[in-house]
Amino acid sequence: MEPILFCKGGGCTAKLGPGALKRVLEQIPRKKEPRLLVGYENSDDAAVYQLTEDLAIVQTLDFFPPMVEDPYLFGQIAAANALSDIYAMGAEVKTAMNIVCFPEQMDLNILGRILQGGAEKVEEAGGVLAGGHSIADTDVKYGLSVTGTIHPSKILKNNGCRAGDVLILTKPLGVGIVCTASRMKAASEEAMEQAIRSMTTLNKYAAGALAAHEVHGCTDVTGFGFLVHLCEMLSDAYSAEIWAEAVPYIKECEDYVEEFYLTAAGQRNRNHVGEQVVFEDCPFFMEEVLFDPQTSGGLLASLCEEDAKHVKQELEKQGLPCAIVGRIVEKQEKSVIVKGEKR
Repeated sequence: MEPILFCKGGGCTAKLGPGALKRVLEQIPRKKEPRLLVGYENSDDAAVYQLTEDLAIVQTLDFFPPMVEDPYLFGQIAAANALSDIYAMGAEVKTAMNIVCFPEQMDLNILGRILQGGAEKVEEAGGVLAGGHSIADTDVKYGLSVTGTIHPSKILKNNGCRAGDVLILTKPLGVGIVCTASRMKAASEEAMEQAIRSMTTLNKYAAGALAAHEVHGCTDVTGFGFLVHLCEMLSDAYSAEIWAEAVPYIKECEDYVEEFYLTAAGQRNRNHVGEQVVFEDCPFFMEEVLFDPQTSGGLLASLCEEDAKHVKQELEKQGLPCAIVGRIVEKQEKSVIVKGEKR
């Protein structure tokens, strides 16, 4: 019998492409429900359903195959990624349930380590692990369904940005590229450690810093990459200038892109929104970083510049990387203009 490979390439690079998903979702009939405050019509991060005048529940789920060889780290990353959607909506985590796909012939101690890593992240989030479901499968997959709560008037939607806002990004980009290089045994220990540190960091802390200010739009950057998620935020109402020199990324990505350690998911992201983006004096590696699918990526938030500066200072005090990476502008011919020099 052939041995089962634990890590074949996973994380958010395993997701369906945004174009294919959009075509499928367009076929699903949408029932009007007044209490469903946020559904999937705007590609938002989670669903929000109002229970009372001052209470709504936030629901999400996410799961995927391993992107690292260590089962415990994989459990942490998958859990942090699933929890992230709750934070992107400005909500508080309450309960989580495991989603497990696992080969029957694989060592169950591996599954135990995955679940341990996930449980620790749920605990760090302040939530309660309430159970889960499992099925036998040919490959390993793991994630969580998560329920949170929020006041209906405090929901952070992904499409509320305003002209004049700046954009703040709370984690470096490039983890998809680094994980691809790692599978080819080409990634440095430093690059992989930085990617793992980013993927296992809860967005709880970034969300806490943002909560003290008026945030007009927010999403987390995951499998569709920075540029697709940004285009979803902009909708057809605004455009954005992105300052390439301000974008945080794992530095070794420059070399890995030159060696073409790229992901198919990144190219699907480029195909989906590439015509909406113009790059001005921007190096090719930065284009790939901006299209790169992120696993457990950071929050991308739109807010006034003064508030963004305070958020940046607060996160830097906590030792967390973040940067003001661009500005929302009135609608132009292209949705996103990536400038090679910060303006």
